[in-house]
Formats: sequence, C-alpha cells, structure tokens
Amino acid sequence: MRILVVEDERRLADLLARGLREAGHTVDVEYTGSGGLLAASTGTYDSVVLDVMLPGLDGVAVCRTLRQQGHLMPVLMLTARVEIPDRVAGLDAGADDYLAKPFSFDELLARLRALHRRAAGPPPVEVRAGDLLLDPARRRVFRGDVEIDLSAREFDVLALLLARAGQCLTRYQILDEVWDGETDIRSNVIDVYIAALRAKVDKPFGRHAIETLRGVGYRLRPDGG
Repeated sequence: MRILVVEDERRLADLLARGLREAGHTVDVEYTGSGGLLAASTGTYDSVVLDVMLPGLDGVAVCRTLRQQGHLMPVLMLTARVEIPDRVAGLDAGADDYLAKPFSFDELLARLRALHRRAAGPPPVEVRAGDLLLDPARRRVFRGDVEIDLSAREFDVLALLLARAGQCLTRYQILDEVWDGETDIRSNVIDVYIAALRAKVDKPFGRHAIETLRGVGYRLRPDGG
C-alpha cells in the first residue's frame, strides 16, 4: 500500500513511517494539516493515517475537505481524545476508523489492512427511490435536480436506508452497520440522525420517505415518499 502519514509529532511520525516501510509499504509524511491536505488531494494513496490535533488546519477539517472534494481513500484518524463526541466528530467528517493514543503498532497495521480490504470491493452503484438519488462513488445526494448537502454520517445512514428500501431497520441494526459495532454509542443517536435526514431530504420537498415504525425502527419508502 501507499500510505500518507499526517502527524505533527515528528518523532511519532518518523517512527510510524519507518515501521510501515519495514512492513513493506510506501510512505509519505506530512507534519501539518495544510501539507497533508495538499498531499492527499494531489497524490494517489491507498490509505491516510491522520492525526486529529494538527497545527492550523486540524485533522477533522482535513478529512472533511477531502470528502467534499470527492476523495474516497480510507482515512484512519489518530487521537489522544477519548470522549465519544470527539470520535463522532471525526467519523462524521468522513473518517473510516480511529485509533486512540497510545496504540499498538500491530493494531494500526491490522486496521489499515481491514480498511484496504473494504476499499478493494466492487465499485458502488447509484441507488434510487423515486426522485431521491444517492451516488456512493461521488458521495452526493439529489432530490430531482436539487443536490442535498449531508454530513458523512448522515450520508452513510441514508445509504443504508436506500440500499434496503422497504425494509424495517432497527436502531441497533443501523448502529451495527453504520457505526461498525461501536457499542459505546447510544442507540438514541440514531433518532438524532434520522431527524436531521428528514429535515434535509423530506421536509423541504414535502415528502415523507423516512417512516418510523414505533417500537421497531425505521424504513425508507421505495417510492421515495
């Protein structure tokens, strides 16, 4: 794999680069958020290892900008912060995984391998329900000709609902699929994201595509509402 490491602690960055090279990977290193963004935007990388706490442009902003630009390479975020809201912010910005400092280098390698396996799957195809269109490759959503701006996590929740349009999904199924088994995230976070999605993909268009099945979960109507 060709990997970009963006880490402002030079000793840690250099240790990571050396270890990854010894494991057979090609590695570039940047020590600032702006440098990392430029490298990731103009280079071709299989994965990015991105620290959250960077001088100037932080890792969350770097990741969000990359996703807005349409870059799809897996991003593994490194963070010294252990609070759930901090981790959620990174994941919502488009990160694929996170690793809390201090960490085992073997675990970092394992997580990078897992991200690479996921990214090597078949190219995603557009999903449609009525006039609601989701383009996974470009991470864009439309109602008719109107593009809808979603956060990375809102996009992932909507993608799951669209992929299983007509089926009821429980809160825990959504947590398991979208949050990848993050059991310390409470199930009521799903209600927050569903409300946000309705405010963006339904209400402005006079639609009711996302249905609540009381005591069970949520379902997206196949006709798009």
